[in-house]
Amino acid sequence: MATIDEYRQHIKGPLTARAQLVWDKRIQAETIFDTEYDHYQLVYVGWGNSKQVYGTVLHLDISDGNIWVHQDGTEVGIANELVKLSVPKKDIVLGFNPPKLRHYTDFAVG
Repeated sequence: MATIDEYRQHIKGPLTARAQLVWDKRIQAETIFDTEYDHYQLVYVGWGNSKQVYGTVLHLDISDGNIWVHQDGTEVGIANELVKLSVPKKDIVLGFNPPKLRHYTDFAVG
């Protein structure tokens, strides 16, 4: 079983890599790593075409030995990236899915 420190690194890597993919210089990608309470986010902040751009692209938490994916605005899916990094599916909860539907996925139910 992986340690919490390993899971922290598995989360930080993809979030940091995605932050480098911002397509517009007026928009900043901010990574938020709260290792004390294990909250991790990738947020877009900036201005484009006279309106504010703000949104949470990714939000993950580590809780009770599981990685909870609360928000995933990516095409590939952060959970799939974590599996490629050897995180077992039984340790990943797709928190954005309703609890009664989670058992239909290959991931943990929480």
